[in-house]
Amino acid sequence: MLISLHKQATTTPKIRVAIQASTEPGWMVAERFGISEQTVWKWRNRDSVHDRSHTAHRLQT
Repeated sequence: MLISLHKQATTTPKIRVAIQASTEPGWMVAERFGISEQTVWKWRNRDSVHDRSHTAHRLQT
């Protein structure tokens, strides 16, 4: 499966699934994957493991 990640992505869908499935404290998960604790909480609160669109909501036309 070809995954299209943006340049600054620090996680992959596989890592995001592991974050969502983990019952460990956020700081432990962040330390294990080398990401911030804020990133852990962001992915735990989302329903899917896919990136959201980076297109502006209001396009200047």
